[in-house]
Amino acid sequence: MSEQRFGEWIAVRRHGHVAELVLDRPKAMNAVSSELAGRLAEATGALAADESVRVVVLTSTHERAFCVGADLKERNSLSDAELGRQRPLARAAYTGVLELPMPTIAAVHGYALGGGFELALSCDVIVADATAVVGLPEVSVGVIPGGGGTQLLPRRVGAARAAELIFSARRVEAVEAERLGLVDRLVGEGEDRDAALALAARIAGNSPVGLRAAKRALRLGHGLDLRAGLEVEDAAWRSVAFSGDRAEGVAAFNEKRKPDWPGF
Repeated sequence: MSEQRFGEWIAVRRHGHVAELVLDRPKAMNAVSSELAGRLAEATGALAADESVRVVVLTSTHERAFCVGADLKERNSLSDAELGRQRPLARAAYTGVLELPMPTIAAVHGYALGGGFELALSCDVIVADATAVVGLPEVSVGVIPGGGGTQLLPRRVGAARAAELIFSARRVEAVEAERLGLVDRLVGEGEDRDAALALAARIAGNSPVGLRAAKRALRLGHGLDLRAGLEVEDAAWRSVAFSGDRAEGVAAFNEKRKPDWPGF
């Protein structure tokens, strides 16, 4: 396993074709400061450009928290003008995770609140352990979810459920979170990272060209009417149908062997 650091608080660890994107600011429960946001955007930019990465797993080194959201101590010290200038930096961090072209999995334990939960929502799949507590409590401190929460949460759980959760600012513990669809897979305490990496390894065994095309179709087609969505799917299909991965996949199936994907 190799590791690359992006500043003090963000690391990328490679496990073959799986990249582990690590939030590593334990003294502040991974609170998203300007520095952390900038480094996270830098790391996701590097991952997006790396065609050898087939899956990204977003993890945390803090024992009791995935990420508690925005760094409110830093926010409290900013003038209105400084806060306005910080906004594009914060948006770039969340958008960087959201727009990764390969499948992404969040491994959540402990508190994933506000911007921390929005980072998880920006991933395709959320694996959570029994200690997970999630929520978007921003209206309780006079703001709104600004890392994609007002758009991503209703896409997961529906408009009315998202409204109740955002307006009430309530925290949701692991069992209810799974029942409501706020997380996708619930595992035992302390097992979230291993379970997410195991799922990532399974996904990474599939065609890298196919994975990215499938994600593109899923993301771009969501919310469109059926006919428009099928056109998005057709365009994604055409991008893989004549690829080396498609030829290798069919050959490997017929020859009853594991594919050796040529990729991009």
